[in-house]
Formats: sequence, C-alpha cells, structure tokens
Amino acid sequence: MVDIALRHDASASPATARLRRYRAQDRMFFRLTLACALLVLAVFAGVITSLTVGAWPAIKAFGLPFLWTEAWNPVTEKFGALAPIYGTVVTSLIAMFFAVPIGIGIAIFLTELCPRPLRRPIGIAVELLAGIPSIIYGIWGLFIMVPFLQQIVMPGLIYAFSGIPVLRDLFAGPPYGIGIFTAGLILAVMTLPFISAITRDVFETVPPVLKEAAYGLGATTWEVQWNVVLPYARTGVVGGVMLALGRALGETMAVTFVIGNAHRISESLLAPGTTISASIANEFTEALGDLYAPALIELGLILFFVTVIVLAAARLMLYRLERRAGGRT
Repeated sequence: MVDIALRHDASASPATARLRRYRAQDRMFFRLTLACALLVLAVFAGVITSLTVGAWPAIKAFGLPFLWTEAWNPVTEKFGALAPIYGTVVTSLIAMFFAVPIGIGIAIFLTELCPRPLRRPIGIAVELLAGIPSIIYGIWGLFIMVPFLQQIVMPGLIYAFSGIPVLRDLFAGPPYGIGIFTAGLILAVMTLPFISAITRDVFETVPPVLKEAAYGLGATTWEVQWNVVLPYARTGVVGGVMLALGRALGETMAVTFVIGNAHRISESLLAPGTTISASIANEFTEALGDLYAPALIELGLILFFVTVIVLAAARLMLYRLERRAGGRT
C-alpha cells in the first residue's frame, strides 16, 4: 500500500506543477489585458485633461455662450463656436445622406448581383479608396470637383429649386463651387469605402439558408435584401455607418481645401463655411493673444465630446435594436 501511495504522489506532482504553471500564466494574461484596458482609459482621461487645461482660459472668458455665439474675431478676441459646429454637423449629415444608400447599394451588388469574376476586383478597388490620403481628396476636390460643381451642378440646383419654398433657400446664391455642400460631397466619397466594405463583409455572414428560404417562398431580390439580409446584419451596418460618421466629423485636410473657411452661418448650403477641424488646421499656427489658441483648443474639446456623444448614441441605438429583435423572437 505504501508503494502504491508513493507511486500516486510521484505521478500527481508533475500534473500539479503543470496546473500551477497554467494558473500563473492565466493570472499573467489577465493582468496584461487589464493593463491594456486601463491604458486606454488613461489615454482617454489624458486627452480630456490636456484639452481642458489648454482651453481653460477660453472656458473662463466665454462660458457656455461660446457654444451658441457665431462671432469669430481674433482682433477683438471675441470667439464663438456656433459656425464651426454647424459646419461640422451639416457636412457630416450631407456625407451620410449620399454615402449610406450608395455604400449599402454597392455591398448588395457585390454580394448578390455582381458576376463572380468581377466581385474581387471591384471590391478591392472600393477598399483602395479608403487608403488614399485625405490631402489627395482635397486636391482632387479643389481642381476637379469644384469647377464641375460651379459650372454644371450648382447652377442646375439653383434653377431646379428656385420655385420650391424651403429648397430655394437651401440652394440659393451664387455658385461659388466651394462651400458646405461641396465639403459634404467630398466627405461622402471619403466615407463610402468604409460603409461599403464593412456592409459587404457583414452581408456575407448571413446564412444562405435564410435567403434560400425567402427565395423559395417567392420573394424577389429586393424583398430578400430588405426583409432578410438587412435585419440580420443591421448591427454591422450601423457599426459601419458610425465608423464612417466618425471619419466625417473629424476630417480636416480635404474639407479645408473646399469648404471656403468662412466663420459664418448661411441659409444656403452652397455658401462657404467652416468646420471645427478646418478652423483648427487653418488658424492654430497664427493663434496669437491670450484667448485665440485656447478658443481653438476648446473647439477641439467640443469636437471630442461630439464624437463621444455620437458613438454613445450609436451604442444606445444598437442596444434598442437588439432588445426589440429579442422581444419579437
């Protein structure tokens, strides 16, 4: 019996040592991942702190009225963020208005309608658009897109909407070529690859049996996409749209080339304007005085919080969609 017990202890000791080693590795892995998560939170807190410290003179001088004041006069040091906030929001909405349906349409075409030999080349071409530097988009927009819009598109829009009460104000004035509308179109082109690529990847995860069942019941391609594919992949589609919206909100160089950089709010989308990123890029090197640079830093702080609010709203919308889908099932 003693020999049997000794042999059992000898065989158990290597297993025990191996188990202890695995537990130590698990603890090390847990601590490493926890450190990475805490590092992200530290960076987040550091960004907020640095922006707040830099913008504090402007926050003290202007307070909350800074958010709804349109004046921007470096000579008298009277600053307001309303015009850049307006330009940032409106250009992003214009970009999403064009990019979302076109991007989803491209994804549907690549997954359902495109001939198989062409799917990969077209998909790669669309994804390559995401790798083009923003300054290239800006140069292309200034020298190619702006003349085309000024000579053809904007005069047509002004004439077409001249008799419609609301639209005639949105598309009024001389066709400068540059302006809010042009910046929105540039952002639409820049964000299109993100929406189409992510949406296509999500559509490819839809189980074929769901689509085959719908086709078997007599559904058309449009009905299958609208009633089967989109509801199944809505989380990924919304995620792609939010990623593209984040890119549109923070884009700098391409918008700076074509928006006109005017600190004013106009009823017409064809008029020049500005965004938060464009204002910071244009004026930070010339920001002299006690409040000029802090006002620009406060614009950056506002953009930071706008982005966070947009992402939080997207998460809330996804959560409600998931709960609603769970309630139906």
